[in-house]
Amino acid sequence: MGKKQHQKDKMYLTTTEWSTLFGGKKAAAGERGKEVSFRRLPFDCCSLSLSPFDNPYCTKDGSVFDLLNIVPYLKKFGRSPVTGEKLDAKMLIRLSFHKNADGKYHCPVMFKVFNEHSHIVAVRPTGNVFSMEAVEQLNIKRKHFKDLLTDEPFQRADIIHLQDPTNLDKFNLCTFHHLKNSMKVDDDDSKGASSTLKNTSAEAKYILEELDKTYKPDKSEDGKPAAAVKATDRNAAHFSTGRVAASFTSSALLPVTEQQSAVISDEIIRYEKVKKKGAKGYVQIKTSLGDLNFEVHCEMVPKTAENFLLHCKSGYYKNTVFHRSIKHFMIQGGDPTGTGRGGESAFGEPFADEFKPNLVHQGRGVLSMANSGPKTNKSQFFITFRSCRHLDNKHSVFGRLVGGLDILSAMEKVECDDQDRPKEQIEILDCSVFVNPFDDIDAAMDKEKEDEEEDVKQKAQAEKLRKSGIGLDTEFSAARAKSKTIGKYLPAASKRPLSQMDDKASTSTTSVTAGAASSGESRSKKKKVTSSGFSDFSSW
Repeated sequence: MGKKQHQKDKMYLTTTEWSTLFGGKKAAAGERGKEVSFRRLPFDCCSLSLSPFDNPYCTKDGSVFDLLNIVPYLKKFGRSPVTGEKLDAKMLIRLSFHKNADGKYHCPVMFKVFNEHSHIVAVRPTGNVFSMEAVEQLNIKRKHFKDLLTDEPFQRADIIHLQDPTNLDKFNLCTFHHLKNSMKVDDDDSKGASSTLKNTSAEAKYILEELDKTYKPDKSEDGKPAAAVKATDRNAAHFSTGRVAASFTSSALLPVTEQQSAVISDEIIRYEKVKKKGAKGYVQIKTSLGDLNFEVHCEMVPKTAENFLLHCKSGYYKNTVFHRSIKHFMIQGGDPTGTGRGGESAFGEPFADEFKPNLVHQGRGVLSMANSGPKTNKSQFFITFRSCRHLDNKHSVFGRLVGGLDILSAMEKVECDDQDRPKEQIEILDCSVFVNPFDDIDAAMDKEKEDEEEDVKQKAQAEKLRKSGIGLDTEFSAARAKSKTIGKYLPAASKRPLSQMDDKASTSTTSVTAGAASSGESRSKKKKVTSSGFSDFSSW
């Protein structure tokens, strides 16, 4: 038995029980405001404009700003928009965010996409942005304080935490110094469509801001509607543009009352013709060890094949080296820098993959594209030493080796260092394109375009002559001169003056009338002949 054994049997609640266990006590006004008023800023937004940044810069505490927004603010106030402390433009650190093929920010080492739960850090000397997991595993634990991309040395104090999921106080909009004190930089040029409206809702402001960013009027420079490309028999699609229905249901579009067929791009037409023709390309790559002959599958993967043929034709691969070789796997080349990180596509931008079920990494001498992920094909390619079916639907197969298997075997026997780089340099001396089906298709399409333009000119000229009436006599004369029918007299009649044609018409009318009158008189003067019987049947 104890002194306080029946203390819980009391008929009342203490203050501690009331505030902690049963939740009846409400927090004070100041404490409640701290708990409730938390509005988080996304990591990819400027802490000043509260919109996604284009040129990110940060401070030593990890506050990120856009360069175009922070510089005018610092010139006017000279303080940090977040903390209110003194800040100079020279103290800002430029950041280098990396994006994946989908345009999302990610770690260039771990390739993990950043989100609101990611721990994001930056290295002060270089400004490169990584995930904390990569820095901790590869730098801190190994005590190897060098930038993971540039190998530039740094100290542990140079690691700037841009986003820490366990400490989100700096992302609280309610604590921002410039929002608390309404510190703004007035700029008339930055005002959008909402600047003329006094009272608007948050949704309306957001819509108007997006409209200012994305809206592009469908007009040319002179203010008139932009001329649309007209569909012809060569590039007309089996479906319409849909502009009639769109303009009928939307007041933002110009009215369109004529239904028009959609226009298929020349690129699609070219590739369809190559596929229909079933043509293949043939290329010879001259290396320092010998010649390699390849057959390119232009009819199945036209864009990838054209990219390779254009690079071979332009000499892009000339004097480059095979920078990576793995025995019993593959050998890779096509990078002008020789590092495995360079190269550009023949179209200027990386293009999408092209996969076919019958094009797989089966056998020796398969020619395929090297990439760093989906939709990142550029100029690098590789040749397999054996089957690599695990690469199917990851790398686009666009050709195969048809000559030079002994040369490929000699390339495989070259020894490599620890980084899979051949110790004996294997260089591409030159490339020769024997067959390029795209050149024939382009020539045929140019001929078709010229014929179409000529037909359009002739039709326009004929329509102009028809409306003006000039030159019709010449055309009629040429058309009727060889005819033996009565129509051959029409040109001569059309050449006569109108006065002569009227006089002749009146004369002919008078003669016809006079002839009719004389014939009537002659009939009246004739005696009526009567017969009393049947004679012959000539009168019948």
